[in-house]
Order: sequence, then C-alpha cells, then structure tokens
Amino acid sequence: MGENVHQLVPVLGVLTGIIIPLGVFVWLYLTDKNKNETILEMAKQIDDPEEIKELIRTLNSGDKPQKPIDYRRTGVVTLFVGIGLILFGVFFLGDILIGVGALVVAIGAGQIIAGYLYPRESEEITEAVEDFEKR
Repeated sequence: MGENVHQLVPVLGVLTGIIIPLGVFVWLYLTDKNKNETILEMAKQIDDPEEIKELIRTLNSGDKPQKPIDYRRTGVVTLFVGIGLILFGVFFLGDILIGVGALVVAIGAGQIIAGYLYPRESEEITEAVEDFEKR
C-alpha cells in the first residue's frame, strides 16, 4: 500500500501542473462569457446609444489600469519589505534570511531608480524635457 502512494505523488504533481492552468483558462472564459451576455441583455433594454457606450465603458474600466505603474511607490514598499526580512533574519532565522532580505532591498532600490529614470506622468516628461533644454 505504501509503495503505491509513493508512485502516485509524481503523477499528481504532473496533473496539478496541467489542471491549474486549465482551471484558470475555463474560469476566465466563463467570466468573460457572462460579462458579454450581461452587456447584450442590458443593451436590449436601453434605447439610447450614448447610455450603451457609457455602460460598455464602465464595464471595461475594471480590465485596464487607470494609471501607469509608479515604480517609486512600489520600490519603497519593496525596499521596506526587504528591510523587514533582514531584521527578521537578524533576530530569528539567521544568515539565509538576511541574504534574501538584502536581495529584496536591492530590487526595491532598483525600482526606485527606475521610477526616476522613466517618469510616468506626461507632466514629469515635459518637466524633464524642459530641464534638459535649459542646459
């Protein structure tokens, strides 16, 4: 009995790697299908084309991010997570966690630097161009 269980573990591991992506695919398909059916039913009830456009715009707004990613903000969060990991390693778990925390700190610092090298807002881009032209 115990030998059969040991043979089952690799099979279950391979099946998990197949089942999870298929499950996500089916879930996303069903979500979009229901959303499209909802739009069709609501469009049948609405006579004004402007209201239909507003409805579609409202339903699609959840799919797209409203603003670009602010690397400075995510960098600061990542930096402090790294500092927390380092402190946790110093007081509890040891050198391995200190190394992991240092890696996370480096990633956070890189994100902060990327946020300043690649401005996200059009105002910041205009400001950077104006600063460059003054030189």
